[in-house]
Amino acid sequence: MTEYVDINYSGHMSSTMKPSYETTLLVRDCCLCLHVQRAARALARRFDEALRPLDLTNGQFSLMMSLNRPEPPAMGSVASLLAMDRTTLTAALKPLERRDLIHITADPSDRRSRLLALTPKGRSLLARAVPIWEREHLEIEKLIPDGDPGNLRKSLIALS
Repeated sequence: MTEYVDINYSGHMSSTMKPSYETTLLVRDCCLCLHVQRAARALARRFDEALRPLDLTNGQFSLMMSLNRPEPPAMGSVASLLAMDRTTLTAALKPLERRDLIHITADPSDRRSRLLALTPKGRSLLARAVPIWEREHLEIEKLIPDGDPGNLRKSLIALS
């Protein structure tokens, strides 16, 4: 960062720290957060486009896949898996519930807790979406420069 003298509104001189343009370039080129966000957005757009014929987004696919379990999971478990807070998860569930793709029920062992399950219609749609996901996923893995998607996954898991 570079320091320069500034005249403030009261007419007094003050010393202020401002980031230099070189710092901006450093962040642009080196910031892991920026590069992960950019990659995540690009991947999301790709999967959204691939899943569009089924009227699914990549987020909806991931959410529905997280419900594909032998026993219906609780909201807290799904929220944790997807790194979402419960409010965001609740909002994401509503369109799937309206389309009769998922079913939300009270947990018999704790009436305050909610269990989430795919409906038969949801399972059918998910089964149609999986081959699309597989094809897109294989194409994306080919784009990884070192040819080792497992190493990238390990690194991303370590960051999360």
